[in-house]
Amino acid sequence: MILRASLGLVAMAAALSGFAQQPSATQTVQLRDVRLIDGTGAAPREHVSLLLRNGRIEKIGETMVVPSGVPVRELSGKTVMPGLISAHSHLGLIVDDAESSATGYTRENVTAQLKQFERYGVTTILSLGVNRDLVYELREEQRRGRLGGATIFTAGRGIGVPGGAPPLPGATDQIYRPATVGEAREDVDEMAGHRADIVKIWVDKLHGAAPEMTPEIYKAVIDEAHRKNLRVAAHEYALEDAKQLVADGVDVLAHSVRDQVVDDAFVQAMKQNKVWYVPTFTVDESFFVYAARPEFMQTAFFQQAAGPKLLAKFNAPGYAEKINQDAQTAQHRKDFAVGQQNLKKLFDAGVNVGFGTDSGALPGRIPGFAEHRELELMVEAGLTPMQAITAATGENAKLLHLADRGTIAVGKRADLLVLDADPLADIRNTRRMFAVYHEGRRIADLPGK
Repeated sequence: MILRASLGLVAMAAALSGFAQQPSATQTVQLRDVRLIDGTGAAPREHVSLLLRNGRIEKIGETMVVPSGVPVRELSGKTVMPGLISAHSHLGLIVDDAESSATGYTRENVTAQLKQFERYGVTTILSLGVNRDLVYELREEQRRGRLGGATIFTAGRGIGVPGGAPPLPGATDQIYRPATVGEAREDVDEMAGHRADIVKIWVDKLHGAAPEMTPEIYKAVIDEAHRKNLRVAAHEYALEDAKQLVADGVDVLAHSVRDQVVDDAFVQAMKQNKVWYVPTFTVDESFFVYAARPEFMQTAFFQQAAGPKLLAKFNAPGYAEKINQDAQTAQHRKDFAVGQQNLKKLFDAGVNVGFGTDSGALPGRIPGFAEHRELELMVEAGLTPMQAITAATGENAKLLHLADRGTIAVGKRADLLVLDADPLADIRNTRRMFAVYHEGRRIADLPGK
């Protein structure tokens, strides 16, 4: 427990140091007369005004004197909430909106995806592995004010298994696959040298189709990462693996446990060790949902995120039949259902629950849209809209040790969504975006507008 506390202090100091390097926004504006959801889980406040200056929230109040020359946005009837934070997304793995590629991790492609996240109100992302080292350059450019889009935090390349997970096409400099404990420690040291924000490991035998990372390797990764003041997030699937990872000191489980319903011993271990749990329902749903052609697929909000090439795939003759006849589809549906049941059990027990989607990992996991869909799926699993929103904002800021965002308070970053309708009445109202502010700058060209 002392180790975890010290790691948290170091990580928070690093996050605040990074914030100090962030560019200041020049826009000053007052947002007047809004319903305010602040990201803490507290009841919303009505008829509130906010003053944004130099990228931060300068004042909040029911009444406010507007400084001379400051523009005022009259927003009666609208709701303001914090910008969404994804603690599990990916960059540069998809090209032309529709194809997985080992050559996709380019400046142009990654920058386009960062902008798509941002225009969908996802103002901060953790790119959780399979990054080329270009990601560190882009992160630094953002901190110097030379690059826009969603704010990047990153796990760098991440550590997988020779011949196993992650089963994604990637360049040779996009993922580490150590064969020995010594190689695993060297890989962690290299990531620490790049100042990675977290370390990612994959512990999954892919339904028996591939070798799995051994406890010997991932114990070495966890130990070396903690020596370097880095936390470790694990891709996992099975309860048995999740139990062992928690026992061995992992800090974040980056997916749902999906092979079976979690037992009370696991719940207690998660709570005792203060491990974070990120459900990522859109992972399993993305394998089958588009064959059913749900109503959301007819909206501009979805179609603009998916892009014409992916839409053409979904609409192609025989697509739905192929998915429905695939032997794996039934397994994906089962995994999805078990994952939803497990989230409710863990959440009700008081386990720390974060928010992520695996967006950008495969074509059906669509950056920006997936985050709004994930909120809806969390509510379907039994959380209230307020609980889902808090997981994606204030709680995720805690998960990432980011003291400067995630909630709406004086002095924090002005990362905000302005909504035309109340998401507490219907979580799908997060898609009814009137405006997005990222570090106080209003983002143009919102989806569906």
